[in-house]
Amino acid sequence: TTGFSIGDVSFVPYKDETDMPGIVELIAQDLSEPYSIFTYRYFINNWPELCFLAQREGSCVGAIVCKLDMHRCRNTSRGYIAMLAVEKDLRGKKIGSTLVRLCLDKMREMGADECVLETEVTNKGALGLYRNMGFVKEKRLHKYYLNGNDAFRLKFLFKLPKGFDEGEGCLGPLTQPWTM
Repeated sequence: TTGFSIGDVSFVPYKDETDMPGIVELIAQDLSEPYSIFTYRYFINNWPELCFLAQREGSCVGAIVCKLDMHRCRNTSRGYIAMLAVEKDLRGKKIGSTLVRLCLDKMREMGADECVLETEVTNKGALGLYRNMGFVKEKRLHKYYLNGNDAFRLKFLFKLPKGFDEGEGCLGPLTQPWTM
């Protein structure tokens, strides 16, 4: 994926370790969870193609960090948005939704069945952004964050799960049958 611009903001894929300080600085000032450099490296080094930056005048003003792997209970390919941040004075300019769209498009290209994320129940901006992009609330997670706040798990379906048309709902069939 090559970069493109909207106004004076350029959207580029993660390049290398030289991008890391800008990502860490932006996300550290924005998200409620303190992440170690190892958390960033886990996601970015394993799934560099699912990390995108928004840059303006040479500095990182937006970033998204994701992964894609097999869901542990079901035979589905699940994307995960671990971190999304946009500089406060640039919010409302479609930077966040553009970053999310870049990742969702890449996940679809990689064969994802779904994408999930967690966001604080109090984060109205994020909840609105994700709702407008087609995410739905899957569940509420009690006291999920270190600050004591609850989270909503949000889900985006790239395709309806196997068994949906047979009435098995959005979860689809279990890969291993229940045993009593």
